[in-house]
Amino acid sequence: MPLISIITPVYDGGQAYLRETYDSLKAQNLPKGWEWEWIVQEDGPGSPGSVLPADDKISIGANRRGGAAMARSIAMSRVRGDLVRAVDADDLLPPGALSRAITTLTAHPDVAWCVSACLDLLPSGSLRAGPHDPQPGRLAHGVMRAGYEAGRFPVVGTTLVAYTALVHALGGWPAVPASEDVALLLFCEAVSEGWMIDEPGAIYRKHAAQATAQSAHWDPVERAALDDLVLPRLDAMSALGWHWKPPTEGAA
Repeated sequence: MPLISIITPVYDGGQAYLRETYDSLKAQNLPKGWEWEWIVQEDGPGSPGSVLPADDKISIGANRRGGAAMARSIAMSRVRGDLVRAVDADDLLPPGALSRAITTLTAHPDVAWCVSACLDLLPSGSLRAGPHDPQPGRLAHGVMRAGYEAGRFPVVGTTLVAYTALVHALGGWPAVPASEDVALLLFCEAVSEGWMIDEPGAIYRKHAAQATAQSAHWDPVERAALDDLVLPRLDAMSALGWHWKPPTEGAA
């Protein structure tokens, strides 16, 4: 049976909204024959996953504290799905998000990944659309990199849904302190075809404790180091001329 795997890292103290994330996942209606699994990775000491109910679809693992990138990469060792995406512990999946991604990828067999529009959930409870969403449909090669270099990345990185084999081939999320989801998306774009879904694929909760609200997330020295890591890697990948395509049905 086809399976989509959802990865969520969570640290002790960061589980305040985790049950809401689970509720939004449980409410997803998938295409006929598809199932989901939730790979929850506890990053560091404590048991933040204990707030979740017993559910055979949930797999909880733990690692010493290393940040979201390491937790997501370690969680990949338990992924069984054909497709994979990350969801942060304080975010939500809007109705139909997983179904739209699955339908898009199965309908376009040469497309290896897709991204979606995102809604910001403000403290007032209102929703706000993102400002830089690209046009829906097949994405022009390099549009994500162009947005990154211009300082207005077009989408939220955690809306990425990709073939698990592609994420494995790219080494998962790079070991950086922030924007690891953006980096993985850029790596996917460098070697494969992508698609933009104009309906929301994530609800991004805005609150004072979130990582992107901390000054460290915007440290210019770290951002420069990220550029020095990501951009040469993209150039090197392009120079190889390697292109990844989803396996054809029935292929070994």
